[in-house]
Amino acid sequence: MDGLRRALALAALLYPSGVELGDRRTPLADDGASPPVPLSVPFHFYRRTYHTLYVNNNGLLSFGAPETQYTSDPFPLPDGRALVAPFWADVDVRVAGRVLYRQSRAPGILARATADVGAAFPHLPFTAAWVFVATWDRVAFYGATVAKVNTFQVMLVSDGQLSFIILNYGDIQWTTGAGSGGDPRSGLGGIPAQAGFNSGGSRLYFSLPGSRTPAIAHVGATSNVGLALPSGRLLLAPRLRLQRCVREPWPPTPAASRIPSKPPHT
Repeated sequence: MDGLRRALALAALLYPSGVELGDRRTPLADDGASPPVPLSVPFHFYRRTYHTLYVNNNGLLSFGAPETQYTSDPFPLPDGRALVAPFWADVDVRVAGRVLYRQSRAPGILARATADVGAAFPHLPFTAAWVFVATWDRVAFYGATVAKVNTFQVMLVSDGQLSFIILNYGDIQWTTGAGSGGDPRSGLGGIPAQAGFNSGGSRLYFSLPGSRTPAIAHVGATSNVGLALPSGRLLLAPRLRLQRCVREPWPPTPAASRIPSKPPHT
């Protein structure tokens, strides 16, 4: 019964995904990414407007270029990278799982997104005109020697002017790949995942509490919209600054680009 209850709860939380719905899949490659995805509706992200994005296997969307870095850096990133990161960590879809994405103007999806935004911001007039949804479906971590997988999702929602980000978390069973110092038998330890988003500058960003600490394993129990579910949802409005930025220590820890290359996976 508990398993059935959880499956129903996840179905209510996650937006539908699958190739039968028109989703595309990212390559089955280590640190892979989609080709550039032209957006049918421009996405306003802080002070910039983007017309393309990339879906990266390692748990994030990027604007401007694909992101192959497998060990997360702490937000803010002052180097110009604009990212939306539901769970930036070393995913390996060659081991298990898939990364799916699509744009949608289907009436049912738009109505659901409109209702979700309205529930979080009841005094803000908003009707969704476009949704981009990317789903990391039961994905494994690099170097895994155990069958532990994560499921999470990010949605970009827009009416053409206002933009929202929805982060949905299903089962989160690991935090760190072996190339980032994680234990291949547990997927824990090392440098855990970063979650949140970064505008590309040093001032405008949002970092989920627990990022890059063991506490990020419990992100699935986090919500800012009062869901009575065993999994988490966060709904954020970066352009309106309707959420408080969480400031990380500065200077940041050494960047992943200075971490030795991870060994070949066997």
